[in-house]
Amino acid sequence: MMIKNKYIRIQGRENSYITQYPKGVFSLCWNLIRDNILDEDEKALFISIDDWFKDNLPEPEPCKNHEKVITFFKCDSTAEMLSKLEPAIALLDKYAKAYDVVYTNFVGTIVYEDDWQIAVRVKDGMMV
Repeated sequence: MMIKNKYIRIQGRENSYITQYPKGVFSLCWNLIRDNILDEDEKALFISIDDWFKDNLPEPEPCKNHEKVITFFKCDSTAEMLSKLEPAIALLDKYAKAYDVVYTNFVGTIVYEDDWQIAVRVKDGMMV
């Protein structure tokens, strides 16, 4: 039996103070910068990845508004995006920053959707 997953999220094992849900891959890498763990080349590499995503994907309105949401990529349209994230994930590996790759078909209420991603409302650390 082939399972067809709809959504993927790369997330850490520490919760966001905003959502109380595990931080996503971008937050994890920004934390490496904040904590002065990355060298200048690694920092520039991640910032270039972050800039690519900002230039190529719309920022979900709920994220812009700092609402309590988390985002998932759509599995059907993310091969290029996941390849762009590989160097960022390699930084997490290099510095032993634990993360999980979560595939799911079951999310809470979708409050934003485009061709590549969704945003889901969270409350008290749970998708609602």
